[in-house]
Amino acid sequence: MTANRIKIAMLGFGNVGRAFARLLTEKQGEILDKFNVWVDVAAISTKSKGCLVNEDGINLSEALNDIEKFNHFDKKRKNYREMTSLEVAESVDYDILFELTPLQIFSGQPAIDHIKAAFKRKKHAVSANKGPLAWAYEELRDLANKNRVHFFYETTVMDGTPVFNLVDETLKFCKITEIKGILNSTTNFVLEEIAKGKAYDEVIKEGKKRGFVEEDPAMDIEGWDAAAKIAALLNVLMGANITPYDVDRKGIEDITFEQIKEAENRGNVIKLICYGEIENGKVIARVRPEEVSKSSLLASITGTTSIVSLTTDMMGTVSIVEHEPEIEQTAYGVFSDLIRVLGNM
Repeated sequence: MTANRIKIAMLGFGNVGRAFARLLTEKQGEILDKFNVWVDVAAISTKSKGCLVNEDGINLSEALNDIEKFNHFDKKRKNYREMTSLEVAESVDYDILFELTPLQIFSGQPAIDHIKAAFKRKKHAVSANKGPLAWAYEELRDLANKNRVHFFYETTVMDGTPVFNLVDETLKFCKITEIKGILNSTTNFVLEEIAKGKAYDEVIKEGKKRGFVEEDPAMDIEGWDAAAKIAALLNVLMGANITPYDVDRKGIEDITFEQIKEAENRGNVIKLICYGEIENGKVIARVRPEEVSKSSLLASITGTTSIVSLTTDMMGTVSIVEHEPEIEQTAYGVFSDLIRVLGNM
């Protein structure tokens, strides 16, 4: 039997995009066996590394080799193009758009426009970028439904850990009434290191060396990343229709060694907690440092581990823990969304 060919367009080819490309290459045979489908990458668009377009399928090994050797695509390649990501989304022939561009935390753009362009062309979309969920989920969901296409986004919160899929597939008809979690690993690391008596600047410097802290750590330290994640969760799972600006947000920038020790003396530890609940018929959200008992599940979340707890009307509280993820787990989240699309086409 002749295999069906599905074309995908990748917007963004950073660490996640490249890890996904490697995983897709490795799993092509299994996809073919299960779905009788061969997945061709018709386009790879980046902001600074160039753009490749070949609707017969890009050679992923060559694309990965270009980035490894030159940190950009070879302009001498026949399939090299001067195109923006939006132009790719609007004009290239593909079946599924993969939104893998970096997060713009204060607007969700241009990722929102990329996904809109796909939906208007009746193309499916997978997003690893949490911005569209945090800023425009309801609009994008409605546009996807109107055009009868799929919109999946498992990687947006807690990498590839199945949070959205869990609710969709195994908590059917459950109403989520509260979400609580620790969703930012940078703040976990910083608080743990300050508790050892290290100075804040020393901790940030060490964290950058070890890859736990971004070059500009403000978005993590001030709670913006956590605010975007809880907004995304609440928008999808509780119909909140909020943005990160609506989250009552306080970061860890003012937490001192003395405060941490005082909490320890009370049998507690300080964690940056994300929280959402229904209050007077409206979903409210907050992110702030809070003391939690050392005996609690939240206190056991250390390093780059994350947790989210979902309180439901019929299944009580369900907690999901992601243990020290690597880039491969993030890539798997993107891959699992591809498999969901293929299984529902």
